[in-house]
Amino acid sequence: MKRIISTVVIASSWLSISLFSPNTIAQWYESTGHASIKNGDISGAKSAAIKDAITQALVFSGARVSSMQTLVDGVLTQDQLKINSHGEIQKIEMISEDRKSDQFAITLRLDIFPQQEHCPANQFTKFVAITQTQLVNREQARMGQIFDIDKATSEALYKTLSKSAMNAKPTAYFNFPIRVSEFFNQQYDYSNALLEEISSRSNSQYVLLSQIVDISNSDKLNNSYAFWQDETYQRSYKVDFALFDGTTYERLWQKSYRSQAIWPFEKTKIIDVYSEKFWSSDYGQSIADINQTVSYDLQAAMACLETQGKILHIENNKLIINLGTAHGIEKGQRLSIAHHNYLTDAAGNKMPHLITTLNQLQVEQVYKQSAVAVSVDQQPLPNIQINDVVELISSEP
Repeated sequence: MKRIISTVVIASSWLSISLFSPNTIAQWYESTGHASIKNGDISGAKSAAIKDAITQALVFSGARVSSMQTLVDGVLTQDQLKINSHGEIQKIEMISEDRKSDQFAITLRLDIFPQQEHCPANQFTKFVAITQTQLVNREQARMGQIFDIDKATSEALYKTLSKSAMNAKPTAYFNFPIRVSEFFNQQYDYSNALLEEISSRSNSQYVLLSQIVDISNSDKLNNSYAFWQDETYQRSYKVDFALFDGTTYERLWQKSYRSQAIWPFEKTKIIDVYSEKFWSSDYGQSIADINQTVSYDLQAAMACLETQGKILHIENNKLIINLGTAHGIEKGQRLSIAHHNYLTDAAGNKMPHLITTLNQLQVEQVYKQSAVAVSVDQQPLPNIQINDVVELISSEP
């Protein structure tokens, strides 16, 4: 894999990237990036929107993208995107830029060389259940009475992921409290049943869990003797995320994010965490920035994960599965079938184990979230059961 290092030149109305690679044919990708204008910083919003658009195009082309944050003295001073691409960007053209209120959108057209290595799973869409985060230390929410910050930030993350045009899609927000602490310890004693329940109820193969571990405030920043000044505090925000497969119960990805920002509200004032006033504040914007970074990282983590489904109904040699056009399924798609075969470890825990059979299916009818599949060549399907796993067979070699 060749590592590509590119320089982006940003002006008021143009952007250019030029990289060259012989004996390859580039493909055009068009993407739109979005960003909020903070404190009137239009230039910063443009840069953020451009980064968002480039990231989406690179993920579409098969690149792997990860974000890298640097914290200096507890303050976010650098937000740099690190791109390890299997392809190369030849050229970027600015198609349009649009500002509506405090939102900025930029549409780019990118000329990207095909990657040398490819991830076949990236051609299919993966769905992930976004669950309500858990507020670990609820007493820290007393300043501002922001006890609903767990719900508000989870909904905000769901909206951020929903706006993304990438292949990892959130299902309807799983809006009720769940205990997640055991999913973040090192003993691996979390509940498989909970993962299976969330996966089944949301019709999602993957489950994203999170916990807010720190929203504490520091000492007051301004001088107490300056009675004419409003009270100003520095407040932390630290959140942990973990991604699980609802079929195999494996923990596939885990990461923590942390920031600090000014809490501009009076100490005794009750703050509505769903309000525009909260989300336009420095503290709210720092949470929104983390959610955007999580979106990038989650897309990169899920890019090459498999898309699997389950058998919902069996009638003769026809089966109904919970995958459809939303997942990238088309008529004629081939699928294999795998059985669950749980193994028990020394501690008595059931460990998932899939046995792929020789049976193959072909999609005959396809709908948004389901499809009807039949046995290839009308071969019988012995020992096939409801909830058996169907695996997509890539059309690429």
